Amino acid sequence: MPRWLDDAERIDVAVYAAVARTPTPVLDPWMRRLASAADLSRLNLLGAAVLALAGGRPGRRAARLGVASVATTSLVVNAAVKPVARRRRPDRAVHEVPGARHVAMPASRSLPSGHSASAFAFATAVGYVMPRGAAPFRLLAAVVGYSRVHTGVHYPGDVLAGALLGTTVAQATVRALGDS
Repeated sequence: MPRWLDDAERIDVAVYAAVARTPTPVLDPWMRRLASAADLSRLNLLGAAVLALAGGRPGRRAARLGVASVATTSLVVNAAVKPVARRRRPDRAVHEVPGARHVAMPASRSLPSGHSASAFAFATAVGYVMPRGAAPFRLLAAVVGYSRVHTGVHYPGDVLAGALLGTTVAQATVRALGDS
C-alpha cells in the first residue's frame, strides 16, 4: 500500500476514534434516530413526496430525478463498489463507541457509505432542478453522513467517499435522463 494511503487510513481511524471518545449525551439519541430514519432511503423518499406534492411541476421533476439518482447510486454502490472495496466496518468495541449511539451494524462492507451516497445523490439531483430548494437536502445529506460516523458504523472516509460517489452518479444520471 502506498505510504500516503497508510497516512490517510491513520487519519481516518483517528478521526473516528475522536468522535467515539467525545461525550455527546444530548446529540446521541438524535443521531441514532436520524441514522435509522435514513435506512432504505426513507428520508429521500419522504423528501421526494414533499417535493412532488408541494413543489409544482419543478418539484415533481426534482422528485423524479432525485429518486432515479438514488436508485442508480444504490445500484453502483452495492453491486459495483462495495464488493471491490471490501473495507471492514469499524469495531465499535475497540473504539468504545457508547452504547447509547448504536444502531444495527450493517452486514455490508463499509466503503463507501451507502446512506451518504444516496443522500448526496438526492440532494444533487434536486439541486439541478431547484438550486435554492436543494440547500436543506444538502444539509440533511451532510448530517446523515455524520450520523453514520457518530453511531459507529462508518469511518469518516467512507462517508466522504459516499458523498463524492453519490454526487458524481447523480450528475451522470441527470445528464443521461436529460430534461425529461
